[in-house]
Amino acid sequence: MMVFLTIAIAHFIALISPGPDFLLIIKSTLNNTKRVAFGVISGIVAANAIYIALCMAGVGAILAQSITTMIIIKLFGGLFLIYIAWQALRAKKQDYAFLMVNAKESKNECIQSSFSREFMIGLSSGLLNPKNLLFYLSLFTVVLDSQDNSTLFKVGIAVWMVVAVLVWDSLFMYILTRPMIRNQFSRCAYWIDKVAGVILGIIGLKIVHLAFKETAYLRLFLNNK
Repeated sequence: MMVFLTIAIAHFIALISPGPDFLLIIKSTLNNTKRVAFGVISGIVAANAIYIALCMAGVGAILAQSITTMIIIKLFGGLFLIYIAWQALRAKKQDYAFLMVNAKESKNECIQSSFSREFMIGLSSGLLNPKNLLFYLSLFTVVLDSQDNSTLFKVGIAVWMVVAVLVWDSLFMYILTRPMIRNQFSRCAYWIDKVAGVILGIIGLKIVHLAFKETAYLRLFLNNK
């Protein structure tokens, strides 16, 4: 029970910490209907479920031990975040005009995106974030080192973590869709998008820089071998 509580608390703290997924949910919720915005949440949950399943099966440890694989994941992950940041930064102020229409008119507004597109954005963000793999690996290391590491126990923890991601992200989206809160956010949507774009861009650049740095170290190691 103590192991479960330790993992649950660590997972929840990581879940509520603002990161790329957090910013993508804000961006998608402000720019789309609830149904379309749920696409990005579904993608994020699917990505988390994939990494949790890989770690539970032991494949995650193999991936983490491959320096080349991790560098590739980091490189593509960084470039993806830079692309999302560029999309946000290049948007014009008039692109956000539809957010200021009243509730009745908004139902007839054209959807800015689609569920499948938002799903792929959420999925890509989750899968191309190397921190997700490493985080779940560290949690499952605790499970493997514990006395109770039965399949049933591991499956129970895995299901709990996937449900926790789904519930938390959905709750956050629901709060953002409340009329009073959404109106406040909508007035600032243009600047929120810009700030989110800058933060995502910085994170993306740092990840790409780290990937190139690790590539240089790897080449140096191989040349001196």
